[in-house]
Amino acid sequence: MKLLEGKNCIITGGGGSIGRATARLFLEHGANVVLVDIAAPAGFEKERDRVVTVEADVSKAADAERYVAAAVTRFGAIDVLFCNAGNFGTVAPIEAYPEEVFDAVQAVHVKGTFLAAKHAVPHIRNGGSIVITSSVAGTRGDPGVYGYITAKHAQIGIMRCLAKELAPRGIRVNSIHPGPIDNSFQKSVEDDLGRIIGRDGTQFFDEIIPLGRHGTAEEVAMSVLYLASDMSSFTTGTMLMVDGGMSV
Repeated sequence: MKLLEGKNCIITGGGGSIGRATARLFLEHGANVVLVDIAAPAGFEKERDRVVTVEADVSKAADAERYVAAAVTRFGAIDVLFCNAGNFGTVAPIEAYPEEVFDAVQAVHVKGTFLAAKHAVPHIRNGGSIVITSSVAGTRGDPGVYGYITAKHAQIGIMRCLAKELAPRGIRVNSIHPGPIDNSFQKSVEDDLGRIIGRDGTQFFDEIIPLGRHGTAEEVAMSVLYLASDMSSFTTGTMLMVDGGMSV
């Protein structure tokens, strides 16, 4: 059974592991996909009749307007918006945390999500779905992670506002909260952390995840598919944890 047959989907952060895994899964389930990233994602040439790639800075209003227009022009009304673009920033004590890094992280996660919704919502079909990638970091606080954790909490606020505003149109809005994922993004986080705590950052995370391991991009994608499809038809305003129990 194809859960997204004929659905038109936008994925920001389409060049990262979660974005690419989700795109592959959406395509398997019959969707048309617009992949948005700071550098146009490659590797989807065989599906070019159902894939559009767009280079865009999600924190820029003109770019958000442009990638939404590209989606609508190519495929028509939008059914799924997956706000997945992200950057980490750094880990540092508050007095040393760079202001420009803090601003850059908010711009991608918070403003990027706001702009995606602002420009896409008028084109989303009634009964559609918006999924926002937050993080287990959106449920906790940790020393030094000021940019990322602040941004991930803020995305939950956007999600909840949208969920109430769009409910009369039957548009569901939810956030997904991955824990540590086995990818290059997480590796850079763990390298930073390891330098601060003086031990292997990957091992540190594995020890505090109840399931005892990192997740995979494909596991996150399956959860995104649930929220994007009619399987979650009575689910909105929800934080879906995909973190191996780390938030428990």
